[in-house]
Amino acid sequence: LKRTTSGISFDEQPLPDRIVDDLDFEAASACFERHRKFVKKDLESLRLVVPHQGHLVPTVGGMLLFGNDRDTIFPDSWIQCGRFIGKDKADIFDHIDIHEHLPVAVERVMEFLKKHAMRGADFSEFRRKDVWSIPLTILREAVINAVVHADYSQRGAPVRVAFFDDRIEIENPGILLPGLTVEDMLQGVSKIRNHVIARVFRELDLIEQWGSGVRRMFSEAEALGIPQPEIIEVGMRVRLIVYLVESIRVQTPTQITAEDETRLKSRLKSRLKSELAAKVVFLMAEGQASKAELAQGLGHKSVSGELHKQVKNLLELGYIEMTIPDKPRSSKQEYRLTAEGKAVLTEEEREV
Repeated sequence: LKRTTSGISFDEQPLPDRIVDDLDFEAASACFERHRKFVKKDLESLRLVVPHQGHLVPTVGGMLLFGNDRDTIFPDSWIQCGRFIGKDKADIFDHIDIHEHLPVAVERVMEFLKKHAMRGADFSEFRRKDVWSIPLTILREAVINAVVHADYSQRGAPVRVAFFDDRIEIENPGILLPGLTVEDMLQGVSKIRNHVIARVFRELDLIEQWGSGVRRMFSEAEALGIPQPEIIEVGMRVRLIVYLVESIRVQTPTQITAEDETRLKSRLKSRLKSELAAKVVFLMAEGQASKAELAQGLGHKSVSGELHKQVKNLLELGYIEMTIPDKPRSSKQEYRLTAEGKAVLTEEEREV
């Protein structure tokens, strides 16, 4: 309470024992790449670093967002995701521990949720529209809200995402700030726990408007005709529960043999004159994906220049298309196979 009434949030506090080089400037630049050029002075303007006794040092928020060894200082500033069989935690099917920089971590959580969801297609409009079995817009807002408002001063309490057959729970350490109620949040009242993290997320368009996230989740639920999310305090944590319309049971997909996969990739490589392009097309056969998701599927740590190049080439060939063509640099941009791209893949599959 002392740090909130002083006007300085926990993540604005300086870390005197750290230096500016403890921040991963390249990682920060990569996060801002789609929005604008990230320069050294942004470290100060975004309060990732602050003056302290005559020199600049990272803030808590700076280290939480882009620290090279964040886990050393804040060992619980990660996200734990689990897919459970049934409606309780008795039987876990899959799990992942996410330790990446916070803006990237949000995307990794969404990838995990998509991995265990089902996707269909709506052809009622002129163009195909993917329809997911889970409310992605609501879940994305919930994950962002949990990351931005978590109390990172707590120990032994990472952000947790639990996917059950009938619901998904997103839980973050830290109770609601004094004077703030769930009813206030539904009216758009917002109190920011982490000013530095919130500012950076706003700059990255992960947050659109202060206080709008919770209202947007409830409005989206009403529009989709699904039960309203539930926000409750459990001990020293806040849990947001997103209920699913239909139960989603764990399914094990049927896969082609490794030998067939190798032959198919080889044929695509010959056709596209690029092994990387062939792998991208093969990955997109599973559904639309962002460049970050493609990089992860390829086993890369980040989006390389060559991946950018091959995605561009596939766009020019007409084999893939953007999901948001009017906003090419959107942070939510994904790519999918076109009818021509699917035809090429199908043609090569027949030859395998």
